[in-house]
Amino acid sequence: MASCEHVIDDNIAFLRQARELVQRLTDDAFTLAGSVVFGSSVGAHLRHVLDHYARLSAGWTLRKIDYDARERDERIENDRSAAIRRIDETIDAFLAFRGAEDQAVSIKMDCGENTDPETWWTTSTLRRECQFLVSHTVHHFALIRMILAIQGIEPAPSFGVAPSTLRHHARLACAR
Repeated sequence: MASCEHVIDDNIAFLRQARELVQRLTDDAFTLAGSVVFGSSVGAHLRHVLDHYARLSAGWTLRKIDYDARERDERIENDRSAAIRRIDETIDAFLAFRGAEDQAVSIKMDCGENTDPETWWTTSTLRRECQFLVSHTVHHFALIRMILAIQGIEPAPSFGVAPSTLRHHARLACAR
């Protein structure tokens, strides 16, 4: 079996981006809802992302990951220090995954009213779930980026941009 080290390192890089951003923000910028359109804050989106990471970490040893059993700890979305501690804990957990083999895992996620709860469990792999976390994280980072833009705050240029989009932009820049 192949190691998942590269995709684990990619997740750690996104977590470090989040840590840098949270350190830069004021308490108000972290907790302020971006607008009526978004109805949520930077902290709320970050907490949601970290909850998904926590579910993978908690379920890994049993090879059974239940994304619906999220903690939803409001301290993470309202207290920058608590968020930074959780980011650091998550980075440490993912550092421990380095070198892990790509093994099968059972995944649970409620996908809506029209699905039978018996079908909520499916089979995946550690690599695929780490890929899911990258996609999920980038998606929420993009929303965070928009909330910050409403507040007049500019995160790092790569924050909330998919890796494939960054590579595409780099290729375009080289072609000019």
